Amino acid sequence: MIATSDRTAPGDAIHITNLRVWAHVGVLDHERRHGQWFSMDLSLQVDLSDAARADDLSATADYSKAVQAIQCLVSTLECQTIEHFSERIFDLLETLYGRIGMRVLLRKCSAPIPGFDGTVAVERHRHWLL
Repeated sequence: MIATSDRTAPGDAIHITNLRVWAHVGVLDHERRHGQWFSMDLSLQVDLSDAARADDLSATADYSKAVQAIQCLVSTLECQTIEHFSERIFDLLETLYGRIGMRVLLRKCSAPIPGFDGTVAVERHRHWLL
């Protein structure tokens, strides 16, 4: 677990981009029953200076744990909104890393809207330092 510190610079962060997962999320029954692709970007606001100086994994947030935990979460998750999906991701990340700044950009890759060929996304922040 990475604790926040007074030294945490708002610019220090680990970013995971375009993480694609298959999840059973959506308002329509067939979205929850059959699932669909989602893409997400995650940012973890942590002080990277100790890890950078010492080349020490224990001094940073091991992002592989976040990826593996999200993959596990989506294997059992079933909900209606991407907002709730993002909240579950925040809860998971906070369990792994403690109370750090986090950002999630969660995209539904194929929203079932007639005549629409794009993505729908929510962007949320928790404990984010400005």
